Amino acid sequence: MKTKPDLGFWKLWNLSFGFFGVQIAYALQSANVSRIFATLGADPHDLSYFWILPPLMGLIVQPIVGSASDRTWTRIGRRLPYLVVGAVVAVLVMCLLPNAGSFGLAVSSAIIIGLVALMLLDTSINMAMQPFKMLVGDMVNEKQKGLAYSIQSFLCNAGSIVGYVFPFLLTWLGFQNTAAAGVIPETVVFSFYAGAAILLGCVIYSLCKIKEWPPVLYQEYNGGNTVAEGEKAKSPGLLKLLVNAPSTFWTVGLVQFFCWFAFLFMWTYTNGTIAKNAFDCPETTTILALEQKDASGKVVSDYSAKFILDADSSLVVANGKAMAAGIMLADGAFIPAKSVEIIRTDVESVTAGSGDLAVTFPTRGIPMNQNVLADGAIASVGGVSDFSFGEAVDTRGAVVVVNGTDTVSSPSITPCDYLSRMNGPTGLILADIYTHDPHTGALFIDGAKDVTLQDPANASFRTSVVLNTESPEYNDAGNWVGILFAIQAIGSVLWAVVLPMFKSRKFSYSLSLLLGAAGFISAGYFTNQYMLFISFVLIGCAWAAMLAWPFTILTNSLRSGNIGAYLGLFNCSICIPQIVGALLGGWILSAIGSADELAPQYMMMVIAGCSLILGALAVAFIKEHSSEAEKH
Repeated sequence: MKTKPDLGFWKLWNLSFGFFGVQIAYALQSANVSRIFATLGADPHDLSYFWILPPLMGLIVQPIVGSASDRTWTRIGRRLPYLVVGAVVAVLVMCLLPNAGSFGLAVSSAIIIGLVALMLLDTSINMAMQPFKMLVGDMVNEKQKGLAYSIQSFLCNAGSIVGYVFPFLLTWLGFQNTAAAGVIPETVVFSFYAGAAILLGCVIYSLCKIKEWPPVLYQEYNGGNTVAEGEKAKSPGLLKLLVNAPSTFWTVGLVQFFCWFAFLFMWTYTNGTIAKNAFDCPETTTILALEQKDASGKVVSDYSAKFILDADSSLVVANGKAMAAGIMLADGAFIPAKSVEIIRTDVESVTAGSGDLAVTFPTRGIPMNQNVLADGAIASVGGVSDFSFGEAVDTRGAVVVVNGTDTVSSPSITPCDYLSRMNGPTGLILADIYTHDPHTGALFIDGAKDVTLQDPANASFRTSVVLNTESPEYNDAGNWVGILFAIQAIGSVLWAVVLPMFKSRKFSYSLSLLLGAAGFISAGYFTNQYMLFISFVLIGCAWAAMLAWPFTILTNSLRSGNIGAYLGLFNCSICIPQIVGALLGGWILSAIGSADELAPQYMMMVIAGCSLILGALAVAFIKEHSSEAEKH
């Protein structure tokens, strides 16, 4: 078997340049998926479950692509056809995913569309990414593999920086960074469009610059059976390859488990952590369901719906918010919500609703510092409400307007929700209400179901405290997360230059993971948005080692024409820990938090840091060059 020739720098560069475009798509996905699904209405405890799909698809797709490309040859090569298919699908889906909330669909339908788009996007990204890793294994000799993967790491991080800063940059350019409830802001939508265009350009460049070796020449440099154009080579089954895998495959895979478990938590919970800790994002209480209890207090019925109406089609719950039946005056008089507005006179103006359906009430030009109850909803200034149902509100300095004209003077009022005013068996309608056109406000009902609330006195709302995703603070935090991820990528690029200077790969690998652990733990506690730069530079050190060393160490222990299949199988060490993290994330968050308090997402960053510490310790089990390499 011939020794592979040294390749010039630009040939090594061209082998990996397409990674730049692929990584932009991956960065946009990793930085914005939690933001997108939270905006669509997902509960924080469910966010990790949405992250099951990307690694699950990678677990299925990567080994298939790796094994299939080992046995494929076409006019443009054995790896490049898979790049083309993956990139084309990714471009199309990148135009769909950020628009999941813009089709006027019900919340549940929008989330389903988002899930399908996410599944297709990650599948296509995996298909497009894998060929670049395989091309280095195919065409680069062992002496240059460290340099080749370093170039790949640099391009990977450069693409990440571009993808991460897009929303922040578009906000600066004047694109809207907030939107109506359930709609993704323009800054995110157009970031995905720009990423799709760049990805397409990078794929075209790769097709023009990369020339894979013909079958006979490939066999001379890599061993294995010669494959004629248009034919497929026989390859051992994936199970047999696993059985015969070198020990390095398993020990590096153990380190990978702890690393990717940690980063899954970062992608899932950074948005919530930064929004609360560094941007003081306001909280809001969301109604998840209406519970009916028996005399002993046991829940006998659980009615879940974003919208609940009474028999007269009056909204009892609207998009997870309790609607007011009216107000009780201090003298015992009750005024229905349909005819009353409560306006604080010590504010300049107050707003009820959101987006194009928002209504602003002027209030005599005095500085804004309070809130309003209007048209049956407790609205707020700045996303925070001082009013709550069932508690008296001091109305001195307020105006109570009845039927648009009458003013009722009272030292205090008590807002009453519909549930508290119901008596005896009550018919309800559970439904999703949505509009095809938010500008006209035309409403449609989807999946309506009639139920009977037998005893309203023993019924209550099951609620969840969440961050207000419509608030400017949340969306500013979402943009800042992109900046922090870009800082991570910059730190990774700089650390990737330092890594080859260490004499021991294992030492630099372990050190990098420990630095990353410090970054994760500090990110859970820092409240200054600029101090977080330190955290994410340290996280970038871990990321650089994760991109450079595992594939370098593994490919040096592999021989023969099954490199693609082994790299595909090795991708399971990336996918499986993410699946485990996604399955456990919601359970862990519930276990360390309280149902009536905001989910402590910052603690998930601390847990991620602990996982990296375990990864650093597991590096000790790696044997860099196994004698088994000669067999494989």
